[in-house]
Amino acid sequence: MSDALGITFEEVDRAGLVTLDRPSRLNALSREMFEALTAHYRRWAPAPHIYGVVMQSTHPTVFSSGGDLKVLHELCEQGAIEAIRAFYRAAYTQVWTLETFIRPNVPLINGLCFGGGVGISLFGTHCVAAEGYRFAMPQVGIGFLPDVGSTYVLPRLLGLTGTYLALTGRVIGPADAYRLRLASHYIPSSCFGVIKEAISDNHPVDRLLDGLHRDPGEGELVKHTPVINRAFSAPTVEGILTRLDAEEGEDAAFASETAAELRKKSPTSLKVALAQMQRGHALGLAEALKLEFRLASHLVQTHDYREGVAARIAGKGRAPNWRPASLADVDDGAIERMFTTPVEDELVLTERNPGP
Repeated sequence: MSDALGITFEEVDRAGLVTLDRPSRLNALSREMFEALTAHYRRWAPAPHIYGVVMQSTHPTVFSSGGDLKVLHELCEQGAIEAIRAFYRAAYTQVWTLETFIRPNVPLINGLCFGGGVGISLFGTHCVAAEGYRFAMPQVGIGFLPDVGSTYVLPRLLGLTGTYLALTGRVIGPADAYRLRLASHYIPSSCFGVIKEAISDNHPVDRLLDGLHRDPGEGELVKHTPVINRAFSAPTVEGILTRLDAEEGEDAAFASETAAELRKKSPTSLKVALAQMQRGHALGLAEALKLEFRLASHLVQTHDYREGVAARIAGKGRAPNWRPASLADVDDGAIERMFTTPVEDELVLTERNPGP
């Protein structure tokens, strides 16, 4: 596979080795990268000589910063809605391909793992977080939705923490990720070479990773769990903000910071994300991905998506000009219709990959 793609694929004895190698773009994922991942996982699924797959990054502090917003911005400028939908179709298809891949899959993450980077790493058999691991689903900040399976995963985290992460885009480290089961193991990055060699030598992966695992500590969110559960159990975004604003005592500063962060996000995206979290418990992963593609198909045609991506890329991080600008002005009926109104050529997912 060409280096120009930003991702390479090798076979090292019994291991398939995937290397993210697009450092100038912080390993931002393109449609072509998603499609290449899907193709290789489908090729390795029935291959008797492949014991498992290891995924790594050449960047010292980034695993993947998520989807390629620069390309999406260019497509927005061109009005190329179908090309944008094709990007998300490729991303969600890759999530499902990884979910149905029955061999050991071990991403070695020692850096930022945001958005689409979560999608290519979370749904395998294991997920190794090292000391530099950082997780976030920041899409509401660009007028989009927490996707790549977030509708399924986040509502199943402890208490209302998943809803908190979906609406705030909060970055968490390895201790919180391990406690929330977003990572299966906490292993120092100095052990990554040992893991790659062992898997290529057909070493039983569970015994290997369990032996290298270390206690990552308590994490930062544990002490805030009660206020998160109190506030984010409100049925509306407005209700969440009201509860955060009313917090007093030792949780007041955290609640105030959280409320301030929510008020920076797209009001439309906040309402979509909360509705996703409320529905997600009842959905399997395939259903969640199909719903996300439907929602994405609606949202990529909105002002907030174009504005959010443009503010991040062309505006170099300027504050987006959301429309509508307030939660009160968002049409709740329009939000509901995004969930219930089919779109042309909806996402279709194939059955599970063939086994060995």
